[in-house]
Amino acid sequence: MHKSLFFVTGLILFSSAGFSQEKFWNGPSVDLSHGNLKVSENKRFLIHEDGTPFFYLGDTGWELFHRLNKEETEKYLENRRAKGFTVIQAVVLAELDGLDTPNAEGNKPLIGNDPLKPDEAYFRHVDWVINKAAEKGIYIGLLPTWGDKVDKKWGKGPVIFNKDNAFRYGQWIGSRYKDFPNIIWINGGDRDGGDNKPVWEAIGNGIKSVDKNHLMTYHPGGERSSSDWFQNSTWLDFNMCQTGHGQRSYAIYKRLIVRDYNLEPVKPCFDGEPRYEDHPVGWNPEVLGWFNHEDIRQALYWNLFSGSFGHTYGCHPVWQMKTPEREAVGLARHNWYDVLDLPGAFDLIHARRLIESRPFLSRIPDQSLIGPSYYPETDYVVATRGEGYAFVYFPTGWPAEIVLDKIGAEKINVSWYDPRTGEMKPVETISGKGTKKFTPPSGGRGNDWILVLDDASRNFDKP
Repeated sequence: MHKSLFFVTGLILFSSAGFSQEKFWNGPSVDLSHGNLKVSENKRFLIHEDGTPFFYLGDTGWELFHRLNKEETEKYLENRRAKGFTVIQAVVLAELDGLDTPNAEGNKPLIGNDPLKPDEAYFRHVDWVINKAAEKGIYIGLLPTWGDKVDKKWGKGPVIFNKDNAFRYGQWIGSRYKDFPNIIWINGGDRDGGDNKPVWEAIGNGIKSVDKNHLMTYHPGGERSSSDWFQNSTWLDFNMCQTGHGQRSYAIYKRLIVRDYNLEPVKPCFDGEPRYEDHPVGWNPEVLGWFNHEDIRQALYWNLFSGSFGHTYGCHPVWQMKTPEREAVGLARHNWYDVLDLPGAFDLIHARRLIESRPFLSRIPDQSLIGPSYYPETDYVVATRGEGYAFVYFPTGWPAEIVLDKIGAEKINVSWYDPRTGEMKPVETISGKGTKKFTPPSGGRGNDWILVLDDASRNFDKP
């Protein structure tokens, strides 16, 4: 029995101390009856066909199809459903020798590594996984291939795609999954879109030529964005960046998310691969240490409050589904089933509940809420606001002067939201005019807080 979770009469109980069953997500993570996803009218968010907002809360389960059997898949997906994840990002032609090492059921994806000769047994398992995710209200962010099959650079490869067979493979895989209700297409696979741009365009256009039901983005290399190459591509519905695994500074969000938010044509944007929990910082743990839950929360709120419509989490042993029998990639030090319940994975649900508790589609990033002041890039205070409310993220306790007039309310209810527990702590009701200095309840690394400013005339739900 894995020590991270066990089953009792159909309920999953988690080993992390301090969490009761009420802390988990009840029922399917997303109600798929709201219809297919589309881009909102203001081009900033994703919504369902009936107008219901969709919060993209992803996990990088890159090796899901390749390395997990059905029982393990069920455990992984149920763990993520209970934590409120809405998307699992997974790769059909996987990174870790995904062409020549069979999946957990003994099947390879392609006959003779020919992308035009898919193996039906392998894809029946992919079908099963996607359907199992749908039962739990989880979308699959589906990558048709990892980047090494187009542009080797590093990894096992081999390169099997060219412009012609990429388009036809896109048509085939697009046809197979066009009627599944829980698909978000992710072209790319940790690669730049430069020299091989025609191949990536062919995959995207091939899928979109047959699948009119699902949205598509592109997964770029580290510290890059899909907008660098595909901002004007007709198949790209929203931008994904990868802030990567070496940054602890807000500068990377200025460089990628803030830039993408201000591009034209306007497209939704978000961070699809930030710093991973239990990942060596900059691959140099002896000097820089390991990313932990404090880093996870910081990346989460810097990303969301800077203009992103959603966020992707990652855990280093989980993406590769590390086990004792498998060689560790990138200095991974644990097995996947032992780190499903790290603190950072639990903290994400509080962000989802906070964002979903206020008017969703009116939210914008707005640093003009914060009076002029100096903040180190590691302590950067970030603000966002929507109809009748504002959120301000304080990562390490530095105080900030807030311009209250920007909220447009006569009176404002002030609360502090604890991103570690999801507890809202009301403080006072103040005038909505002028500026006021706010200092978080505690300071220092790991003592991050969210200031919640609500129009006192409105009755908002509790997160």
